[in-house]
Amino acid sequence: MAEQTFTKEELSKFDGQNGNKAYVAIDGTVYDMTDVPAWANGQHHGNVAGQDLSDVILKSPHGKSVLAKLTVVGKLV
Repeated sequence: MAEQTFTKEELSKFDGQNGNKAYVAIDGTVYDMTDVPAWANGQHHGNVAGQDLSDVILKSPHGKSVLAKLTVVGKLV
């Protein structure tokens, strides 16, 4: 199966609201946050799913260390 690709517009539909899955992009990789309790309803510490959060994660206390635990669903193009 080919890897799924997302434009920023397509990614924005995965905002975790109204039954949508919650996806975020970090450094071009799209991760599924849907079942991550800290991302309930597509929100986490003021951040909203469906966006490229590459710059935001650098300012977080955990940094990129959490990425290895997440499910990759595709690439941001």
